[in-house]
Order: sequence, then C-alpha cells, then structure tokens
Amino acid sequence: MNWSYWELKNWFTNVDYTIVGSGIVGLHCALQLRNRFPKAKILVLEKGVLPQGASTKNAGFACFGSLSEILDDLQSHTEEEVFQLVEKRIKGLTLLREHLGDAAIDYKAYGGYELFLKKDKSFFDVCIQDLSKVNTLLKPLFSKDVFVSQPNSFQFNGVVENLIFNPFEAQIDTGNMMQALLKKAAHNDILILNQQNVTAYQELNDGVEVVANDITFKTNKLLFATNGFAADLTLGEVQPARAQVLITKPIANLHIKGTFHLDKGYYYFRNIGNRILFGGGRNLDFKGENTSEFGKTKIIQDALERLLKSVILPHNDFEIEHRWSGIMGVGNHKKPIVKQLSDNTYCGVRLGGMGVAIGSLIGKELADLV
Repeated sequence: MNWSYWELKNWFTNVDYTIVGSGIVGLHCALQLRNRFPKAKILVLEKGVLPQGASTKNAGFACFGSLSEILDDLQSHTEEEVFQLVEKRIKGLTLLREHLGDAAIDYKAYGGYELFLKKDKSFFDVCIQDLSKVNTLLKPLFSKDVFVSQPNSFQFNGVVENLIFNPFEAQIDTGNMMQALLKKAAHNDILILNQQNVTAYQELNDGVEVVANDITFKTNKLLFATNGFAADLTLGEVQPARAQVLITKPIANLHIKGTFHLDKGYYYFRNIGNRILFGGGRNLDFKGENTSEFGKTKIIQDALERLLKSVILPHNDFEIEHRWSGIMGVGNHKKPIVKQLSDNTYCGVRLGGMGVAIGSLIGKELADLV
C-alpha cells in the first residue's frame, strides 16, 4: 500500500501496545490495557474483515460445561483443576455481562440440557451415578445443586427418557456481543485495523518490530490473542479445531427453548427465536477437523442433518438456511495458556471451545501480564 505521512503518524508511530486478534480475548485485553494505561496508544490488528476464528462464529452458549464434559475432564484433570476451570468460566461470564450488559448481548437464562441417545444408556447411568459427586464439587461456586435429572419434555426422539438440566446455563447473541465490544473499544480510543495479517515479528532491545501485510512498524509490547491460530506461537501446545454449524429457517410453533448438549458436548444445539442452530460432529473426523481452514464437509453436515431430523425435530418440517464453520483452539490440557513469550511479547490462547465463557477473563489476564 502507498502509506501517507498521516497514516504512518496516526496509526503506526509511537505505538505502546499492539494486539493481534480482535475477538473476545483481544478486545477485552485492549479494554483492560486502556483501564490501566489511559494515555497509551493501543492498536489492534485483525486479519479478517470481521474477527476471525470463533468470536463471531460460535453458537452463543453462555455455558461452563455439561455433566458429561465435566466427568470427562475429571478423567484427565484433578478435581481441583476441574473446579478451577469451571470457576474461571463463571468469572469470565460474569465479567462479560458486567462489561456489556445483559440487554446488549441478549442474555437469556433459559437453562441448559444434556440428552443421551438410547444407545448411550449405560453412559447416562454412569452420569446419574456420579451426578451428586459433581454437584458436591461445584457447590462452593453455586451454593446449590447444578445438575438435576428431569423428564424429556421436548419430544426428542431416540433418547433416554430423562434429560440432565442445569438452571445456570444461558444463551447470548454472538453478533450483538461482538458489535457491543467493538463499539466499546472505539469509544475508548482503541485503534482497530482489519485485514492486517501479521507475518513476522522480531524482538528488539526496547520493543518489537512487527510486519503486517506491507507495513513494518515498532511497538513497545506485542500481545497475541489468536487462539485457534496459535500453534506456532506455542510450539504445538494449541491445535486448531474446526467446528461446523448450520441453522434452520424459522419453524412454526417451535417448542424447543434453551441450550442443549449431546454426546459429551461434541454436538450442541439451541433455539434462536424460532430457529434451531445445530453444530458439532468434530469427533467424526478429528484428523480432518484439526485444521485452521474454514470449510464444511459432507460427513459432518450429513450427520448434523440426520440427527436434526431423527432426534431433535422428528415431528417438524424444516429447511436449512445457512451453514458455516469456526476455528477453536484446543490442546491436551483444558487450562488456557496466558504467558510471556519473550521480553516484550505475550499470548493468551487455548480457550478449548469455551471462548464466550472465558474470553473476557483471559483478555484481562493477558493485559495484566504487561
């Protein structure tokens, strides 16, 4: 690009903090930096037209883990680690709501449900057997039982007769949330440049030299909030995980309201007004979905449609209106990575599919490292 003197002066000179990624983590990081350093020049670089990854592409679940997900985590994490994970998610959701307000993000506390296919009856029995153990573990966070078994009142087909209900789960409007965050960032004099792909950076004695598209500039501190695109930054500790999603056209007399989990959380669906959003199926092809490329595959889209017709909406006619995908950041451990990479470079990544819940908190923690 043919940069002018004005452009170089106002956007790329005397930059105090440069954040890579304008999603939930990046913008909360910027807002926390503004809170700490009122007069700093804060620049956010985003490689997409809109925030890439999952911030504008997620399903809008204000959740902290279904019963089976938590039990699954207890297989590879200690009780203390799982408690801390859930605590972080609750704190993050609280922070998000405090920052933006429930009206702005269309927060609806309809509760969350987990359903089990009849073929998974034995696993359902295990979950029921361990339900009280998990409730006891989480009681200090909620002061009452989180999970309870109750009858299937949604006319789901081919599932175990009881669902597991969680009254503390809610849903939000992802688009409204990101618009509110972008407006708040602009109001706080945070500069955001889109379609700027950071291709290289080099640590200097007194800052970092950043190369983005065809511009090279210096910043005092560089902070990465790129989650699913952070494999190189973390030497493979973060792996990309693509999530495929579809949404129906409006359905007359839709009787489903809430957020729903199926198959250890690998499938998830919710109502958006009188539509159903349905996503997941990554477990059908872990290798193929371990990618940072956006796209859709027949095996997963067919599975989503099949479950939608046979299990979720067996008594309703519906049409699919739209399909898309997002990129999450996962790893062998559920704990997010928030760390200093070098003297002037930092990262906050590996949100494990819980970006809505912990993105705001990880952004704050990332800013507080500086």
